[in-house]
Amino acid sequence: MKLIIAIVQDQDVPSLMDDLTENDYRVTKLASTGGFLKSGNTTLLMGVEDNQVDKVMKIIEANCKTREITTSLLTVSMPGDTYMPYPLEVRVGGATIFILDVERFVKI
Repeated sequence: MKLIIAIVQDQDVPSLMDDLTENDYRVTKLASTGGFLKSGNTTLLMGVEDNQVDKVMKIIEANCKTREITTSLLTVSMPGDTYMPYPLEVRVGGATIFILDVERFVKI
């Protein structure tokens, strides 16, 4: 058995959760926040059998797309000067996935 931990951007979660539940995968949803852009993310936990990992990965790939956004990076030119916003294009989205071996699973 494997534990899949998928960190997904909030806007990709509704369609991903729908697809996973339609395919009879149980999912635990946790709210989380990204460190770089401090944007909302969702962490999904799924316990699946070893032979189901590839199918879950395909569902995640189909629902989590990368995209570019423009954000402001604040810069200082000289000490004491005001901050000047600097536009920066950043790739967001997709998913960060960890797949861990499960030594034991108990459901009470």
